[in-house]
Amino acid sequence: MVKVCVLFSAGTNCDEETAYAFNHVGAQAETVHINRLKENPALLRDYHIFVIPGGFSYGDYIASGRVLANEIKHNLAEEICRFLEKGKLILGVCNGFQVLVKCGLLPAVKKPFEPQSVTLDTNNSARYEDRWVYLKTENSPCVFTRNLPEIIYLPVAHAEGKFLTDSPATLRLLNANHQVVFRYVTADGKPAKYPENPNGSVEGIAGICDPSGRIFGLMPHPERYVIKQHHPRWHRENLTKPDGIVIFENAVNYVQKNL
Repeated sequence: MVKVCVLFSAGTNCDEETAYAFNHVGAQAETVHINRLKENPALLRDYHIFVIPGGFSYGDYIASGRVLANEIKHNLAEEICRFLEKGKLILGVCNGFQVLVKCGLLPAVKKPFEPQSVTLDTNNSARYEDRWVYLKTENSPCVFTRNLPEIIYLPVAHAEGKFLTDSPATLRLLNANHQVVFRYVTADGKPAKYPENPNGSVEGIAGICDPSGRIFGLMPHPERYVIKQHHPRWHRENLTKPDGIVIFENAVNYVQKNL
């Protein structure tokens, strides 16, 4: 059985939906409070996939995801490195993506918990953006996005989702390493401006992975499109498999085949 640890803390609000998505594809997902892992980091050894879901951890005080990122970095780094050495997977969605970049688990060009080199800043609109967006699936090593269509459709809901790098060199490196997984695009796949790019991310970047493809962070919410009725036009369009569920299937299939 593929076991999934869905982390939550004060302010997390997408943990149950994320656990449902993994359970829906045959995994055994458990929601685990950060305090349980801080008390006993070795609990993480029982799981194959570690997920930081969306929400507003600790009210996004200081900056989105910063407090939870510090808790992970200073309490769980050793155990997470062991987790990754075993070939296991990490997923961060929305606030979870913000946490991953702020604790240095992404982009992790050379190793996990590197000094922060990218961030997710306040949306250009200076307001919370809640809408569905089109994403281009890039050629990357990301194990979560295999077999996805070139253009997919997922919802976003965030106030701090603008992806930025600390330098042009970092951006070039991410592109050269094929670590960009998703970009915001128009319905026909062209580079997007607002509102199709809901936050002003550089080069429309909506998700990245580490060089191994086993750590993945994205701002859109795949757990909010795992059954066809989640789609805003489900009753008017002939829909195929929901795009979000494929991401969870890929993770579970990878574990079953490789671990």
